[in-house]
Amino acid sequence: MRIFMIGFGVVGRALAEKIVCEKDGLASKFGLKPRIIAIADSSGALADERGVDVKEALEAKMKHGHLAKAIPDKVVKAPLEELIENFDYDVLVETTPTNIVDGEPGLSHIRKALSMGKSVVTTNKGPLALALPALTEMADRNGAILRFSGTVGGGTPILDFGRMCQSGDEVVKVEGILNGTTNYILTRMYIDGLDFNEALIEAQKSGYAEKDPFMDVEGFDTACKLVIIANYVMDLRVTLKDVEVRGIRGVTCSQLRELAKSGKTVKLLGVIDKEHGSLTVQPRIVDLTDPLCVWGTLNAVTFRMEKLGPETIVGKGAGGAETAIAIVRDLIIVKRFLMGSLGGLPLKSL
Repeated sequence: MRIFMIGFGVVGRALAEKIVCEKDGLASKFGLKPRIIAIADSSGALADERGVDVKEALEAKMKHGHLAKAIPDKVVKAPLEELIENFDYDVLVETTPTNIVDGEPGLSHIRKALSMGKSVVTTNKGPLALALPALTEMADRNGAILRFSGTVGGGTPILDFGRMCQSGDEVVKVEGILNGTTNYILTRMYIDGLDFNEALIEAQKSGYAEKDPFMDVEGFDTACKLVIIANYVMDLRVTLKDVEVRGIRGVTCSQLRELAKSGKTVKLLGVIDKEHGSLTVQPRIVDLTDPLCVWGTLNAVTFRMEKLGPETIVGKGAGGAETAIAIVRDLIIVKRFLMGSLGGLPLKSL
């Protein structure tokens, strides 16, 4: 399988390391023999149709931060869309940072590849939150598949778990903690009595929160993931503009202390209510005995089905190594698709 990688940050490097370190296991267990023919970061791209030197790319990125700075003679400065169009590859792996304003540059990368019939695996929530229904149609129309397991729950298979719940029954409601950063902040506020700003600073120092925490604390990271679940699991054609969003800045320690007296706390929940056609993200009161009441950076999602009732999945919600596992899981599905071994399933059912 020939792979074109765009994005060489934490997740991209974790994937490259996994491919290098687990090469034999991936081949023997799954028949997956990935050959990375291009690696692009913001400075340019290493490209070789025979396969790039992944170890050299990893060392260059770690030492100098940019591929072009470390190995200028080997980096191609041509526009990425031109490389995407002209190189021979099977799947585009897109891991650039999330942009919820216009989805760029990831949205253009994904559209270009899909328009050429190339399959795409992405961890970029921005393009999916803004245009997932259209991207799915484009993939179907051009005989490709679009996979994005790592966009929700990191390595925890929340999306495919939800799809299995939908099989033979109907998921009528989804409730979930989908952001580890806010869950960590609320945990420290509840358990240790920190105020919001203290907990946020601690989350940043621990690497759980970005320098600019807007996406997390204002609820938009959760909203993006909610849109992806709604489309993939429940077949709802929605985008980010359909979500009502409120973050956790208004939550106080005094509120949490008062709730603790009655065995309750506050969590930032994303909720899809199919009956009322609503998608909301906001702090909500939950019982300490509720399966959704997880702590630290854990994620938890409850799928409420019409006949079987609630099923909850809990797991780590982020991390480079964890998300790389989700990408490999998606690459295995792409490989089976390319080999024609998916039993004739329509693309949108994958």
